[in-house]
Amino acid sequence: MKRLLVVLACLAALPGCKEPAKAPAAELQGIHAEQRKAMVRLVAGYSRDHRVTDQRVLEAMLKVPRHEFVPPEAAARAYDDTPLPIGEGQTISQPFIVGYMTQALELSPEDRVLEVGTGSGYQAAVLSLLVREVYTVEIVEPLARRAAAALAGLGYGNVHVRAGDGYRGWPEAAPFDAIMVTCAPEQVPQPLLDQLKTGGRLVIPLGPELKDPWSGQELVVVRKTAKGLESARRMGVRFVPMTGEAVQHPSKTP
Repeated sequence: MKRLLVVLACLAALPGCKEPAKAPAAELQGIHAEQRKAMVRLVAGYSRDHRVTDQRVLEAMLKVPRHEFVPPEAAARAYDDTPLPIGEGQTISQPFIVGYMTQALELSPEDRVLEVGTGSGYQAAVLSLLVREVYTVEIVEPLARRAAAALAGLGYGNVHVRAGDGYRGWPEAAPFDAIMVTCAPEQVPQPLLDQLKTGGRLVIPLGPELKDPWSGQELVVVRKTAKGLESARRMGVRFVPMTGEAVQHPSKTP
């Protein structure tokens, strides 16, 4: 498949030269700030086994204007703890899932992160406040262009957006300290494992396309060690399937 590079949210910077982004100051005030506080209280209040407790993650979610990453007709529900449609048959993830997956990456400020499945750009914005650089790939070109414009317009200058098949990751920017996949292949793509640093973490939903409510996908955390791969299954989830090359060339699950 031909891979198309779209405008980057950060146009001029060289890799390794970025600081974590700062949220737009105007968005820290007013009604949306109160709505975000309510959203984050819900995210932090789940059951003990699945609670988001990382204060850096919660603070990032307090700052990112989720209503800027959904279509106008969905803006009134932007801070509900639910997924929302963003067009092209895709959704913006439930805020709890955003927080939980972000926490599972165990991020540090100097990290460089790859996201597969940009969607609206909201998850990339949250990541950008926690790490040095975010590289994000979206297979649906109109979504990639929309997300790149939104991220650039809001000042998230350490996020790079590419339209293309995320199965192959972003080889020229590798290796990465952490990788997040926001669409579900049946098995972990080998190119993503190859682009993960030793000591790095990968969070990914695994399982078949959900054709009925009893189908199963699981959120899996993979850690790459000097001795090999370690994986842990965390919870049942529902994600759109990974398309493109992942369908043709499934890899071995660690």
